[in-house]
Amino acid sequence: MVEKHSPATQLLAGKTALVTGAANRIGAQIARTLHQNGANLIIHHRHSSGNKSQESSHNAQALEAELNSHRPGSSVRYQAELSDTTDIESLAQNSIQAFGQLDILVNNASSFYPTPLGLITEQHWTELLGSNLKAPLFLSQACYPALKESNGCIINLLDIYATSPLKNHSLYCCAKAANQMLVKSLASDMAPEVRINGIAPGAILWPEVDQNDLEQQSILDKIPLQKKGNLDNITQAVLFLINNDYITGEVITIDGGRLLNN
Repeated sequence: MVEKHSPATQLLAGKTALVTGAANRIGAQIARTLHQNGANLIIHHRHSSGNKSQESSHNAQALEAELNSHRPGSSVRYQAELSDTTDIESLAQNSIQAFGQLDILVNNASSFYPTPLGLITEQHWTELLGSNLKAPLFLSQACYPALKESNGCIINLLDIYATSPLKNHSLYCCAKAANQMLVKSLASDMAPEVRINGIAPGAILWPEVDQNDLEQQSILDKIPLQKKGNLDNITQAVLFLINNDYITGEVITIDGGRLLNN
């Protein structure tokens, strides 16, 4: 039995949100939370090529069905390869047309994997800079006219490693650092009609790449609060930034104090 959302939480009733990379992990939870608070949802996922992308497509379809079971006709999904500017433009236009407006853009989609010095390739550059910098820039630009009309907002998902590098992940860290500056630059360029802010998570979900218990414990040992965060810590910050109309160009760090020990 599917549990229905409570009608009491409708902070975003009448709003439309596009969440990239919404089929899995943090993106899926952000999508659920915005929908639970009344928003119509556009679920973005990657094109179906390869096992991982096919899994993403399946998860996006399941999430769309889940959200529409709570509120029929309130969610649609679109495939797009965010390294392709033509796909980005199509995603923006389809998202705007889906419900006749766009109020919220969450740039969540991201690639993450190690790039040890000496083994870095141009393909690594294209993938990591593409998903973590190029896509948020060009999608924000494509959505800007609609967001300007609705006095909407953008939230970029960053990382604590934008300011404190992670060993053997130089390209990823550089891309997130550039994304952090993108938040500040676009906040100036898009004001006063559109606000843009960022969220920099620490240890919320463990990476999908191999990581043993000792590695995870070594990370937890460096966190003053001595624990891993959870998805609610992120979604609460998303709602806060959407609903506070006097914040722009800021990045909220959610890391249990991890950066204090760097």
